[in-house]
Amino acid sequence: MIIISVKEGENIDRALKRYKRKHRNVQIMNNLRDRKQFTKKSVERRREIQKAAYIQSLKDQAEI
Repeated sequence: MIIISVKEGENIDRALKRYKRKHRNVQIMNNLRDRKQFTKKSVERRREIQKAAYIQSLKDQAEI
């Protein structure tokens, strides 16, 4: 459970932004979506390799 304490005099938009950042970092929704259906280990591994290749290509482009 994510708890965000609003500090005295803090803008509600700022607190909401902190909540969204924490929620994204915890990846609660991603875990829930992944658990809805079973995915084979080979498919998960292939997805990880594709993601790593994509990130590496972005880094290579940034160097140029």
